[in-house]
Amino acid sequence: MIRVNLLSQKQQEASAGDDTTWSTVVLLLVLVELGGLFLVQRAKEREHEAVVAETVAVRNQIEQIGRDISNHKAVQEQLKLLREREIAIEKLQAGRIGPTAVLLELSRVLTADKGPTVDRAHLEQLRHDAPQLVPNPAWDARRLWLSAYAEKERNATVSGFARDGEDVSELLRRLALSQYFEDVRLLPAEKVLDVVTKEPIVRFQFSAKVRF
Repeated sequence: MIRVNLLSQKQQEASAGDDTTWSTVVLLLVLVELGGLFLVQRAKEREHEAVVAETVAVRNQIEQIGRDISNHKAVQEQLKLLREREIAIEKLQAGRIGPTAVLLELSRVLTADKGPTVDRAHLEQLRHDAPQLVPNPAWDARRLWLSAYAEKERNATVSGFARDGEDVSELLRRLALSQYFEDVRLLPAEKVLDVVTKEPIVRFQFSAKVRF
């Protein structure tokens, strides 16, 4: 059978042109889709990399915590040694300056116009509640003098002489208020003759705990 092509030459060219256009459109669509898939893939890869990095960081923290825990006992022992050394240094320092501070306090107690180191508010309260415990500002400290001071492990023993028993009482009253002394106790005293004036005086001794 013989077929006769009834389409004109222009119609054939138009049909071929349409085919080319559709092919181009399809190709562009494929390229756009591939580009979109590439972008999505890249985004997923970045998310995966971030997750991996975070996982590595967490794992490193876990390992560091494990190392810290494994050294916990050693660290505690080291801290204990450092604290013990610090306490020893503080005691040594206190032992060097403490006795000096106590002797200076005794000097203040026995100096005119001075007195024991005491909280002013506490002293004012005593003046109101128990005036018999307040030192006598008119007392002449020259009526009493100290002859010996010994201290061991913050337990002090002090000896001296006074004109009479009231002078000794005034001294103990002042020391009882001092922030440097506590548990002040009078030991047995006796009357003796002053080797110079040949007058009777009181030889006394007291014990106390010193604070520094």
